[in-house]
Amino acid sequence: MGTLVCLHAHPDDECISTGGTIARAAAEGHRVVLVVATNGDHGEVPADLAAGETLVERRRKETLASAATLGVHRVEWLGYEDSGMTGWAQNANSGAFMNADLDDAATCLATILREENADVLTCYDWHGGYGHPDHVMVHKVGHRAAEMVGTVKVYEATMNRDRMRALISMAREMGMIPEGEDDFDPDGPADDGHPMGSTEQEITIGVDIQKYAPLKRKAMGCHASQLSDSGFFLAMDEERFTMAFGHEWFIDPAVGGPVRDGWLFS
Repeated sequence: MGTLVCLHAHPDDECISTGGTIARAAAEGHRVVLVVATNGDHGEVPADLAAGETLVERRRKETLASAATLGVHRVEWLGYEDSGMTGWAQNANSGAFMNADLDDAATCLATILREENADVLTCYDWHGGYGHPDHVMVHKVGHRAAEMVGTVKVYEATMNRDRMRALISMAREMGMIPEGEDDFDPDGPADDGHPMGSTEQEITIGVDIQKYAPLKRKAMGCHASQLSDSGFFLAMDEERFTMAFGHEWFIDPAVGGPVRDGWLFS
């Protein structure tokens, strides 16, 4: 058995892009460690915060619940501030993850990789899937930490733009997309001006997580404070959710595409 370390930018990212992979790895006997770079300071503030409760505290609780649902064995926080989307005023904050010293952040991650004798590390593709500054920084920090350690295999979590396009078309035909919410175009410019995710010619492996889709869905539901981002998907019945999220996508930068079936521990 091996050890998988998943580096993510914000609370809730862990279940959206790698939730099924985490659940599968844990179920197959691998050790799984989740590292979250930021506290999610600039997420949506729920109306039901208790007196004295902060958004950061709520999102940490939600992440621990999500991690427990997926079978994560250890959760660590790098403690940086959420940088916000490109162009937000928070981009200039000294504590923002996007402004972190690369080697300092990578050293923190490398320490965890060494402690765990990690076999596999996941980060994000070159533009963090959609250009969010913190996601781009996850890519940089993940690769730098792997260089420092020298013994860990890196996979870049990404989104399958071709699959996304096909699913959106299917959902429109089936009337699943509410009127007025049908203008999303995965080929259009995302936060950094580039299209979402990667094409199947760029992706290396599609990981089959259909068996674990219910756990992924349950983990997404743990992040109730941020449900406006994922509420549409959680409203799907289990069959449609599994069809949409039954695979997770990774790039092996040493191999490249086109996409084929695979597994991180093969």
